[in-house]
Order: sequence, then structure tokens, then C-alpha cells
Amino acid sequence: QVQLVESGGGLVQAGGSLRLSCAASGRTLSSYAMGWFRQAPGKERDFVAFISSSGASTDYADSVKGRFTISRDNAKNTMALQMNSLKLEDTAVYYCALRMRSSGRYQSTAYDYWGQGTQVTVSS
Repeated sequence: QVQLVESGGGLVQAGGSLRLSCAASGRTLSSYAMGWFRQAPGKERDFVAFISSSGASTDYADSVKGRFTISRDNAKNTMALQMNSLKLEDTAVYYCALRMRSSGRYQSTAYDYWGQGTQVTVSS
């Protein structure tokens, strides 16, 4: 069983930065791809960023490309999302996810384990 715990969310003004972290226990992360998703009130859970098991490959939603950076430290069993130039529309609950299967990255159904989420609120 895998447990994922997000941290680092909070309230930030538009244009500011936050760094989210995801810590894993129960399994070594280095064999698995991971991702970040977000869900705003009344909306579906949307893809934000993807990182391959080694960290060599990353992918981003168009809405965050150039502003967010996903990274991982397999030695520490952690993943991070650096969020810069935050906008009001980035407000959401952010979830980290782990993918045990071999394909899929943009759909939430491609991922097998999820954290509990961390709230990010961007104010004007």
C-alpha cells in the first residue's frame, strides 16, 4: 500500500509563488511515474503536470506551462511542484498521484494512488 501526503499549500497573492511537496511511504517511488492534478470547486479534477519515474521526462498542462515546474527526488521518496506567477485561476485543491501502470498521463484514471490534497488559494 502506498501513502502520499501533500504539503505546502496556502494563501498567496497573484503573481506570487508556492512550492508543493508530496511525500510517499509504503513503496519506493523510483519505479513509478507521478503527476499533479488539481480540482476547483464544482469542476473536474484536471491534469497539471507529469514526471517519469527517472525524472527525465516531464509534461505540463498548457495553462501552467512556463510557470510550474515538477521535480522529484527518488532518494528522498518525494516529488515537488514549484508554482510561480500564480494566477487567480490556479486556485484549487492540488493532488499528487502515483501511476503503477505503464501508460497514460493526462487522465486521472491512469493513476493508482492519490494524496489527500492541499488547498492553494490565489488572491487578488
